[in-house]
Amino acid sequence: MTTPKRILVTGGAGFLGSHLCERLLKEGHDVLCADNFFTGAKRNILHLLDNPYFEVLRHDITFPLYVEVDEIYNLACPASPIHYQFDPIQTTKTSVHGAINMLGLAKRVGAKIFQASTSEVYGDPEIHPQPEHYWGHVNSIGVRSCYDEGKRCAETLFFDYHRQQNLRIKVARIFNTYGPRMDPNDGRVVSNFIVQALKGEPITIYGDGSQTRSFCYVDDLIEAFIRFMNSPDDFTGPVNLGNPGEFTILELAEKVIRLTGSRSQLVFKPLPPDDPKQRQPDIRLAKEKLGWQPSIPLEEGLKHTIEYFKGLIG
Repeated sequence: MTTPKRILVTGGAGFLGSHLCERLLKEGHDVLCADNFFTGAKRNILHLLDNPYFEVLRHDITFPLYVEVDEIYNLACPASPIHYQFDPIQTTKTSVHGAINMLGLAKRVGAKIFQASTSEVYGDPEIHPQPEHYWGHVNSIGVRSCYDEGKRCAETLFFDYHRQQNLRIKVARIFNTYGPRMDPNDGRVVSNFIVQALKGEPITIYGDGSQTRSFCYVDDLIEAFIRFMNSPDDFTGPVNLGNPGEFTILELAEKVIRLTGSRSQLVFKPLPPDDPKQRQPDIRLAKEKLGWQPSIPLEEGLKHTIEYFKGLIG
């Protein structure tokens, strides 16, 4: 039996945040979901609103927040290129000012704090797969820099607060994750392909489709979050969380077409700037420290995700 805690989840109405809130409530915790609803959606948390241990606060973490909590999961930040490039200055502010505000809150109330960092801190990697000790290959002035460098700076702040203020921190580098409650318009490859396939529209592939990605189903990732947060305080991370199974974009498109029974054709377009050619996590540290590795195969996860989008598109 776990001891109930008061837990703040910033970005709690988002794709990952809503699944995390759901899991924490199932474990008997008191959950405060803070979200400004820029990319989060009320439909993601509607089924939680009747739970007396769940509370929603419309709040932008670029402004300070004064609440009493035991743990903080800082997930607030647009995470898809379409959303984070819409207002790049605000994206950087969310990562940097948001981290400062949440770290300040954690310091005030003595809370343990989790940072949702990203595989994008590795940029377009020159090492494959990417281990945590790799410093990355990032363009600091490109169109994706608002997100990449914002998250890198947030990691810096977390470790400085840990060293200077003895704050209990957990920094997770999240790789491509998919599943129900993804935003159909977020421009990410899994949601793009599924929506296009279900609508019978051409499936858009950028480049020749040979670039690779690793796809982790959301339930596997949330399990890793919980294990990481409950791990000993001396294990701060950063730790890679993702599925090391590697697929080309072309392979993903073909799987989606087959699973949806779609007649969609493939259309090839130029590769966007700074788009990584390879993305695969080295998860040896997560296996060793958390006893965790993904268990849900891509095909099974895609089936669940396709069913969700069928209900959304109608």
